[in-house]
Amino acid sequence: MPVISRFLGIIISMYWQDHLPPHFHAKYSEYEITVNIKNGVIEGRFPKRALKLVIEWYELHKDELLENWELCQQQKPTKLIQPLE
Repeated sequence: MPVISRFLGIIISMYWQDHLPPHFHAKYSEYEITVNIKNGVIEGRFPKRALKLVIEWYELHKDELLENWELCQQQKPTKLIQPLE
């Protein structure tokens, strides 16, 4: 499971050859969500403040997330994505 970004205690990752639709996983403490890269639909539970940060980061990096999704599907090394500052 490649970690593609970390910021403010949040870990963003993808799984090799994961199921469709294209998505990423975000973990924060004991919480975990998945975010659909194409439409932003979120599944799971996250603290409100941390969720806002993930959404802000996602909006800035959609193209890079899709690129990393394709790399994961091919089991190739992913690229790190700039953390939220």
